Amino acid sequence: MSGCGKVKAWQVPLRLVTGAFILHSGMEKWDGPDEQAQGVHGMARQTFPFLENIDAPRFLKLLAAGEIALGAALLTPMVPTRLAGAALTGFAGSLMAVYAQTPGLRKEGSVWPTPDGIGVSKDSWLLAIGLALTLSPHQKHHKHVKHIKHAQHVKHAKGHGGCHKHHCHHEQGGHPGHHGHLKQAKLVAREAKEAKRPAKGVSPDGHSHHHAHRHGPGHARKGCPAHH
Repeated sequence: MSGCGKVKAWQVPLRLVTGAFILHSGMEKWDGPDEQAQGVHGMARQTFPFLENIDAPRFLKLLAAGEIALGAALLTPMVPTRLAGAALTGFAGSLMAVYAQTPGLRKEGSVWPTPDGIGVSKDSWLLAIGLALTLSPHQKHHKHVKHIKHAQHVKHAKGHGGCHKHHCHHEQGGHPGHHGHLKQAKLVAREAKEAKRPAKGVSPDGHSHHHAHRHGPGHARKGCPAHH
């Protein structure tokens, strides 16, 4: 069921179990005896009075057809999950209404079932499953949001990639960008600073410290040709 892309993995057991159960129930009711038709019709018309205008055998046929259609929809992957869930919710909701309105199915003043109402009360599980399927995230919307986030991520990555290429181009000899200008300015400042700094071992007047130490400071200034 998950191969068609419309049913998620966690939805498979919910649709499979409920669909098979409801489909089987409808097939059994299709050729049900008159006693079954009278019993089911009697419970339903107490909750939905308009059903009194429909005779019991016909009502059983209609109920059976509805259950078969619902079960098949739950088992068919092409049917959207939210649509199948909405149908299941409506069906289970009507069953719970019968449970609430039929005397003898619930303990007096309580929501808990009597022994006769246990079978009908378990349809509350169908209601919960129907709501879970109906409220599941929309597949197309989820894909659309994911696609938008992916596109934004790619655009952001391309922007950084272009900036990186731009800087690499500058560093490899292309047009100097911000980093290239900054590096060039630092280099010029360093060269200027080194040009002003006296050479190692040379006094500010350009005379070698070694020469001054050898001949004396007086000689360094009076006799050295560097001072004339």
